[in-house]
Formats: sequence, structure tokens, C-alpha cells
Amino acid sequence: MTAAETDRALVERVAKGDRAAVRLLFMRHHARVYRFVARQTGSELMADDIANEVFLELWRQAPAFEGCSEVSTWLLGIARFKALSLLRRKKEDWIDDDDAAQVADGADTPEVVTMKEDKAAALRRFIDAMPEEHRTVIDLAYYHGQSVSEIGEVLGIPVATVKTRMFYARKKLGEALKAAGYDRGWP
Repeated sequence: MTAAETDRALVERVAKGDRAAVRLLFMRHHARVYRFVARQTGSELMADDIANEVFLELWRQAPAFEGCSEVSTWLLGIARFKALSLLRRKKEDWIDDDDAAQVADGADTPEVVTMKEDKAAALRRFIDAMPEEHRTVIDLAYYHGQSVSEIGEVLGIPVATVKTRMFYARKKLGEALKAAGYDRGWP
């Protein structure tokens, strides 16, 4: 029996209310979760609190665990979400109204917004005009946030083929944008 199977079996036991299984998972994964969160937050105190919350969340969510990923990956995902949420809250709490008034408005000017919208529309037209095999990899990567391996799974093709199609699609898009008078970069 591999460690991953054992972890999954432990999660199944946790889903049935087995506290000993939670303790075993805690002993196996707490240090990794703690180190991950400490790097994310830069705070050992926050890392300790969040790591403990992750295992409370494990207790609550164990019945919903589908086993699509490794247990360690699932726990790190929970940890990342909790760390980001806490950092956002801390940042919101940290800035008071006087400080907020001093922050320069970094929003784009109407001219820049128009330029971005124009370039985005042109880019979408160029993508739509591409052969389906290139259009699909670009769409999955940039509009749906899929990784190269995920695109390969979705399309049922090797990762190397995805990379090749992505290379040629980007090259064609770059050439089309240059021919239409658009500079590289944004806007």
C-alpha cells in the first residue's frame, strides 16, 4: 500500500468521524503545511494558526474529498486559500482611511482603456481566424487558465504537441499583431 493510498484511506476514515485518522494526517502533513504557509505569509505565528485551521477544514470537508488529487495537494490548496484570505483581510484592516486617501489612483486613463479594449478585440479576431488546433490551445491556456498538461488531457494529445501548437499559435499572433500595427506588450 502506497503512502497516497494510505492518506486517502485516512481521509475516508476522517469522513466517518475517526479522530485518530485526523491525528495521523496531522502528524504526516503538518510540517509541510506549516512551512508552505510560513513562506506564503512570512509569519510563523500566522502559519501556525492557518496550519491548524487546515486540519479543522480537513475534518469538515473530508466527506466531500473526491480523491482527484493527492491528499497532500488538497491540504496545501486549503492552506493556500486560507493564507490568501487572511492576508487580504489583514491588508484591508491595515489600511485606514487617511492612508487610503494618500494612495495614488493607479487606474488606467480613458485613452489607455480604449487602447486595451481595441487591442483585445483585435487579438480575439486574430485568434478566431486561426486554425482550430491553434485556436483551441490558446483559448484553453489564456481564457480558461489550463496548464499544458491539462490541455493535453482535454484534447487527448501529447504535451509535446500542445507545446508545439502553442509555439506556432503565439508566433502567428505576434506576426498578426505586428502587421496590424500593434506593439508588443500591453496596451
